[in-house]
Amino acid sequence: MRSKKTRKQTNKIGIEMILPIAELTYNGTFALGLAGAGSAIGIGLIGYGASAAVGRNPGASGKILVQAIIGMALAEAIAIYALVLVFMGK
Repeated sequence: MRSKKTRKQTNKIGIEMILPIAELTYNGTFALGLAGAGSAIGIGLIGYGASAAVGRNPGASGKILVQAIIGMALAEAIAIYALVLVFMGK
């Protein structure tokens, strides 16, 4: 049988889980890693979508390539912004 936890106990558990993450974000390494992982996933998804689109319609490969490069550049910009923020100490 599950024990019923009060709202105060549940919040305490949540705060205990968040504190180690907050300590990692203090110097920015966690934020940089998260931004890097997010941009890598985004670039991978863009590449996957572009290759699937070219497979369905090879005649449109020029237009798809341009849009894929722009999308990858925007996804990579997030990682660069995070790197700049880490160096600035924010």
